[in-house]
Amino acid sequence: MRAWILNDTRGPSSYTLTEVDTPSPGPGQVRVRLVMSALNRLDLWMSMGLPAPRHFPHVAGGDGAGVVDAVGDSVDGWAPGAEVVVNPGLGYAPTTGHIPFDGKLGVLGEHTWGTLAEYVVLPAANLVPKPAHLSWDRAAAYGLAYTTAYRMLRRARLREGDLMLVVGVGGGVSSAGMLIGRLMGAEVYVTSTSPAKIERAVQLGAAGGFASGGEFSKEIRQAAGRQADVVFENVGPATWNQSMRSLAPGGRLVTCGSTSGPKVEIFVPPLFFRHLEIIGSTMFDHEDFARVTEWVANGDLPVLVDSVYPFEHLPEALNRMKAGDHQGKLVIERSGT
Repeated sequence: MRAWILNDTRGPSSYTLTEVDTPSPGPGQVRVRLVMSALNRLDLWMSMGLPAPRHFPHVAGGDGAGVVDAVGDSVDGWAPGAEVVVNPGLGYAPTTGHIPFDGKLGVLGEHTWGTLAEYVVLPAANLVPKPAHLSWDRAAAYGLAYTTAYRMLRRARLREGDLMLVVGVGGGVSSAGMLIGRLMGAEVYVTSTSPAKIERAVQLGAAGGFASGGEFSKEIRQAAGRQADVVFENVGPATWNQSMRSLAPGGRLVTCGSTSGPKVEIFVPPLFFRHLEIIGSTMFDHEDFARVTEWVANGDLPVLVDSVYPFEHLPEALNRMKAGDHQGKLVIERSGT
């Protein structure tokens, strides 16, 4: 099969389109011929060694949709020809299907070979039927970002009527957080460095938006008449202080990442005087993935796709992601689909 292989970590140019052996499914596994896959920041970071693959050569990519091509032993419920969506979360507790809190959670495309190839092999439990009416690009695009965002909002205990602030809207997870927050009944405001991204978020249902580099903790209070119950963060030090100041007493900041750097300073007195919470969240369960898939299938949750690139043009898509110009997911299409 053809695959985009990483053999080092010099950045997006490290990806090389190469012929490699097509993997075979083992017991409990299914092989999928991918129709489309979608990029995540993880694919960019891995090319830069943040984190580096555990072994070289490596195939990145967590999101995808395609057609079952072969099944291994002890697989029930899947047969060649089935159209499926890939669930990129690996390592659920086997007896419950829930996230294990022991460091053994994995990500397709980081801990195993992923979807930036013509075929991928993964556990049978990590597939769901593709909704018949859903286009291939949208089927490939929602998995990692949308379900990560939903898990964050579950962790933050978002309730109907809450005031929610999404920091850095425009990226996959933040855009999904805004959409899912609205779907869950929250009043949602956003921040961005791009006026166009704020305008787009308002078109999609956000109540308003503010510049990420400004004093948005004051602006949200002026606009909404109160401070936020939940702040949805994955930017980090560039916005952290304003995000914390945006919280109402008893408010919750939830984060799944830190795109502007790994370290922040926390001023402790407001944390305990105002009963604030800082909540970490990563990945999701099978139940979370099924819930998001149901919303997408029913048309309740739109999947935002920025653009679709031919499989051979992966470096161009990665450079667009690195520049931060996109609004929605970047999708990679196999020829002939």
